[in-house]
Amino acid sequence: MASRFELKKSSNDKFVFNLLAGNGQVILTSELYDSRASALNGIESVRKNAPDDGRYGRLCAKDGSPYFTLKAGNGQIIGQSQRYKGEKARDAGIESVKANGPGALTDDQSA
Repeated sequence: MASRFELKKSSNDKFVFNLLAGNGQVILTSELYDSRASALNGIESVRKNAPDDGRYGRLCAKDGSPYFTLKAGNGQIIGQSQRYKGEKARDAGIESVKANGPGALTDDQSA
């Protein structure tokens, strides 16, 4: 299975997308968007910014779990990862977004 963006409508009528790796695992979840068009722009922003290592924030949650964010050129967060058990796993997640994000197709399930 190829990597893909799944675009969905949330229960509060906002839009959210997930970037899924080829194995179906979610590797990045977007912020909530007010419109479908804005969410699609967010997907394009992931495609554009994913290869740039400088766009990733390598962070730790309050409980110490590592995670990452992906930011656009304007500094706005486009998406966030799950929490990982260690920094090595988090860094592998970043590499997965770099590899899968630019060429991932969009599966629009928001209708």
